[in-house]
Amino acid sequence: MIHYHGTPLTPRRELHKLAGKHFCVSFARPDDAGWCLSHGQSVMWDNGAFSLHTRGAAIDWLAFYRWLDDRIAHPHWAVVPDVIDGDVDAQRSLMAQWPFGRELSAPVWHMGLPIDYLLDLADEWPRICFGSSAQFWSVGSSAWDRRCDEAFNALEQRGLRPWVHMLRGLGQAGKRWPFASADSVNVARNFKRNGVCPELMARRIDAVQCPVRWMAQGEMLGDAA
Repeated sequence: MIHYHGTPLTPRRELHKLAGKHFCVSFARPDDAGWCLSHGQSVMWDNGAFSLHTRGAAIDWLAFYRWLDDRIAHPHWAVVPDVIDGDVDAQRSLMAQWPFGRELSAPVWHMGLPIDYLLDLADEWPRICFGSSAQFWSVGSSAWDRRCDEAFNALEQRGLRPWVHMLRGLGQAGKRWPFASADSVNVARNFKRNGVCPELMARRIDAVQCPVRWMAQGEMLGDAA
């Protein structure tokens, strides 16, 4: 599992301690974009839809594309524009405008949308993001857990094993879902409050991994026995 640590992280001297990590930089807060590109192993470019949605702000997608133009290339990738709480047609409309290659990109399956749409995305894209939405907004809630089980069951039954990135999901590392990557602003937001060196905090998070493949809970309990 690749752990993407969210930015911005201040002061800059503390960010320097995380050189060599993987970073998530949002279009809504691009403060550390240049530094992360120069000093990180890789950068996940987030489209900022979640942050701007919570502020009630609109997004200039053309500006986002221009911003990405000289930043998106292997091993760096970007989250395709999405509509928080939008329907499938709204998501597909934005995806149709996406100017970059699919190998550098990941659309978002909002967990409140149909499982069939998730399967369509997994058929078409090598990497997809899970986004918590609707009644599954709270990551790690009982409803969220059940929906995540349903999603991975459907993918496995179809024989699909795409790269699944969990948005706002580093807290799910070490649990039963085989996420290939996840991001979180945990370190940036909490290292001062916890009085911990951000590099030490990130190292502890990075050491927790996900299983290689999906197994239903019954299989896991059988293996443990």
